[in-house]
Amino acid sequence: MNKNIWLSMAAFLLGATASAQQVTKVTDPADWVNPLMGTDSKPDLSNGNTYPAIGLPWGMNYWSPQTGTMGNGWMYTYAADKIRGFKQTHQPSPWMNDYGQFAIMPVTGKMRFDQDARASWFSHKAEVSKPYYYSVYLADHDVTAELTTTERAAQFQFSYPKSDSSFIVIDALDKGSYIKVFPKQNKIIGYTTRAARSKPVDFKNYFVIYTDKPFSIAKTWHGKTLAGADSLELTNNHAGAIVGFKTTRGEKVHVRVASSLISFEQAELNLKRELGTDDFETTKQKAHTAWNKVLNRLQPEGGSVDQTRTFYSCLYRAVMFPNKLYEVNAQNKVVHYSPYTGKTMAGYKFAGTGFWDTFRALYPFLNLMYPSINKEMQQGLISDYVEGGWLPEWSSPGYADIMVGNNSASVVAEAYLKGARGYDINKLYEALVHGANNEGPFTATGRYGFKYYNELGYVPYDVKINENAARTLEYAYDDFAIYQLAKELKRPQPEIDLYKKRSQNYRNLFDPATGWMRGKNKDGKFQSPFNPFKWGDAFTEGNSIHYSWSVFHDIQGLVNLIGGENKFVNKLDSVFSMPPLFDDSYYGGVIHEIREMQIMNMGQYAHGNQPIQHMIYLYNYAGQPWKTQYWAREAMNRLYKATPDGYCGDEDNGQTSAWYVFSSIGFYPVCPASDQYVLGAPLFKKMTLNLENGKSVVINAPTNSAANKYVGALNYNGKAYSANWLSHKALQNGAIINFTMQATPNKTKGTKPTDYPFSMSAKQ
Repeated sequence: MNKNIWLSMAAFLLGATASAQQVTKVTDPADWVNPLMGTDSKPDLSNGNTYPAIGLPWGMNYWSPQTGTMGNGWMYTYAADKIRGFKQTHQPSPWMNDYGQFAIMPVTGKMRFDQDARASWFSHKAEVSKPYYYSVYLADHDVTAELTTTERAAQFQFSYPKSDSSFIVIDALDKGSYIKVFPKQNKIIGYTTRAARSKPVDFKNYFVIYTDKPFSIAKTWHGKTLAGADSLELTNNHAGAIVGFKTTRGEKVHVRVASSLISFEQAELNLKRELGTDDFETTKQKAHTAWNKVLNRLQPEGGSVDQTRTFYSCLYRAVMFPNKLYEVNAQNKVVHYSPYTGKTMAGYKFAGTGFWDTFRALYPFLNLMYPSINKEMQQGLISDYVEGGWLPEWSSPGYADIMVGNNSASVVAEAYLKGARGYDINKLYEALVHGANNEGPFTATGRYGFKYYNELGYVPYDVKINENAARTLEYAYDDFAIYQLAKELKRPQPEIDLYKKRSQNYRNLFDPATGWMRGKNKDGKFQSPFNPFKWGDAFTEGNSIHYSWSVFHDIQGLVNLIGGENKFVNKLDSVFSMPPLFDDSYYGGVIHEIREMQIMNMGQYAHGNQPIQHMIYLYNYAGQPWKTQYWAREAMNRLYKATPDGYCGDEDNGQTSAWYVFSSIGFYPVCPASDQYVLGAPLFKKMTLNLENGKSVVINAPTNSAANKYVGALNYNGKAYSANWLSHKALQNGAIINFTMQATPNKTKGTKPTDYPFSMSAKQ
């Protein structure tokens, strides 16, 4: 055997050993995160549609290298060759685009400030990306750029070559911006008004920037034009500044920046409060520590290197949005800019999430692991309602008119039902009732079609309200959430009964002839012709096969409609066995969600979008939990990896990541507004959940392996446990849960109706 073959075999064996290597307890989880996971995306095929967000958990903003052009939602794509700047961003997704963004870029040689002229080639081989730190070599400028952040401020460290023409460009972007340079103070201030998807009132993102090196030259610019020599202040559609100095080889120039949605004075205060006198390395270390504190709440052990990396990369995404848009003023009071009034208001404010995505797993995850931040979010929702008159279904930073449903009901009800206290829940309940019985100024606030829904029990197909079946199904679950909260708040019985009754409206769309949910006309007849493979139309970013399972609160009722457990399980099985056929006629072409389903080789199972993500766990309601265990492991193994193409669709503000985190723990919140998590099977040999109340949930599965994916037995606090669910309230007391994992299904465990999770129609 020749030398090359020996070397190839050694490399193969070494790689196999590394991938199979088990990871013991992680002490520095932040360094296991890959912020580039999901960045190898484009509009017609999403592998995450993420960008490397450098910041702190739930920070007011993030920073990202910018490879895309100004205003391009794909601000950073892995396949790109050039970086145009480092952008402060609030962007929740490329489809939502950004608001309040501005960019900073070091350049050398010539006074280049236009986004294309200043762009520099870079390589991922000379790039370091961590949640708390980013570094890259900008080849065209011979500059190494580093950045690290706090919640509302950041520090840059630019290592320049020897040059008498070294510069820093500040780009306040277009759509209306302002810039002013103070050469004697090494200071630049400005604001940007650019916002997408919503129209916030009197919106400005104010920023202040300081360098530790005096300017030898200072200019302002607008568009592609350099302003006059004496023009150090400029208001324009597109304003910016460029400052310059001489540098020696390897000289480090430091930039300190902070922003505020309130004022320049508040931005200065944020800078002083969050950066103080800290140097770059101190800020970097503080950010590193902050991430580890949050990520260490969950401690997996005994997984492979790839599994551990993927777990922490998903956990990182699950603790990013929504952003804290509140600030602390000079009187140490929590205040915020209101996008509804344009004024500074007292209290909390968050933005940058769509409840259509995140009510499913992201908010349940916060309620389990980070309830105090979700309490702040609930207080922020009070601010939204009081100032704007509605709860947001998509906040960016005001009301964005996108997606369907009234899923703020789930987010509000679940938090209180799972123990959040210390805020005005009655005001939020008032907001839920208001939203459930009114149409808002946009179709994505309140309930579009509520009169039809309240009178007929569904939103009709033929009254020019698009995605009507999806709205009906989500409204019915949202009514369940209101019903649950109404009971908890001891509201009048007729009110409780009303929402209980409406929660059963999903039944009105079930077509017994086809066995699927189907649009229904105003006259009570089903819409025709009907194709269960048709995307959109009566449904939202999916088809009837995806949406027919959206009865989170009453799976037993759905089982009964379908014709019993055997037919129900066969129907679940068929989702994976059917070919990935589709009808895209409603859209007039293949949308990226369709393509992502088509290429994943899992039949009609479209994990890359939210409506079907809970479906895998529904076998537990029909006596075959081992199929949940199988398919959950398959989805984790096949659809997630801590690589640039590591997701199977849009990551969507932590939702798709939260699915992975929950599933790797071993359970999932099918019905968030209930007390229960539905069991799957753990991915790791051990998982410790360090709850906020000081208690711990320890999940042991010592025989877990790639082959041993099935649950043979379950022991809860020393006792045999047969149920297919766990109680949130019980977990809050701490628990030791022991899984016995095996290579073959246990077809006797969890098969009795008394083992099934909660359903409204079940006799429990």
